[in-house]
Amino acid sequence: MLKGRSLIEPLDLSPEEMNELFVLAEEIEKNPKAWKSSLQGHILATLFFEPSTRTRLSFEAAMQRLGGSCLGFAESSSSSVSKGECLADTIRIVAGYSDIIVMRNPKEGAALVASRYSDIPVINAGDGGHHHPTQTLADLLTIKKLRGQIRDLTIGFCGDLRFGRTVHSLVEALTRYSGIKMIFISPPELTIPGYLKSGILTQKQISFKETDSLDKVMGDLDILYMTRVQKERFFNEEDYIRLKDSYVLTPEKMLAAKKDAMILHPLPRVNEISLEVDSDPRAMYFKQARQGMFIRMALLQSILGE
Repeated sequence: MLKGRSLIEPLDLSPEEMNELFVLAEEIEKNPKAWKSSLQGHILATLFFEPSTRTRLSFEAAMQRLGGSCLGFAESSSSSVSKGECLADTIRIVAGYSDIIVMRNPKEGAALVASRYSDIPVINAGDGGHHHPTQTLADLLTIKKLRGQIRDLTIGFCGDLRFGRTVHSLVEALTRYSGIKMIFISPPELTIPGYLKSGILTQKQISFKETDSLDKVMGDLDILYMTRVQKERFFNEEDYIRLKDSYVLTPEKMLAAKKDAMILHPLPRVNEISLEVDSDPRAMYFKQARQGMFIRMALLQSILGE
């Protein structure tokens, strides 16, 4: 299906290809033993120039559950990048040691650059505030599994919408599904980028609105996608401190939510969802994180497998 291909942004995959990945992920989840040696002999390289827990570990777990092995680094200081090696050289070298590269880098466009210097497939695990396509796949799979379909939904995105690459990727992907309405909830300093509003959303005639109040729209949402305010994207710590607790989801706020609403979060959370919300049956973010492993298993299998 995706044999030998790279994945840099969500729209690299057609809706049909995404659906095939969802079907495969569910097959793998139902019968993981049937896939335990499907990628035996293959090597995954994880190159993480920024910290990660879920993405890096779920990719490594995915590869190992498929019978493959892993190499790489979890921070750039442990690689020759700290000595001044350029990205192109790093990619050329690692491509000679492995069969597929998963890379996270703080610079927008780094994954695309890497793919141009690589002889093997490259998967973007996050490039600055730009894209995070495999998180989008995990988000969509979670919605599909728990709602039964991805259409006719009102989805609220709350928090850091300016720098949130998970938001940017998911918004783009959702424009392909019918009946989707979006509500963007953020302080004025962290609104969704203009290229998404005036470009993709307007051009595709997607219904959306902006607000700075979560309380006013909570009852309208089928899905609330919470995000943290990302300290690492701020140049001014005072601005971060001022904005970091703009929205905190509590059990009291959940009283206004629909009975069948879903709360998603790409994680990690800092303070934007209180621990008490975890016991609410509408809190789906830990299930969402687990789905991330299965969709990454499906992706690796599709790119490398027979």
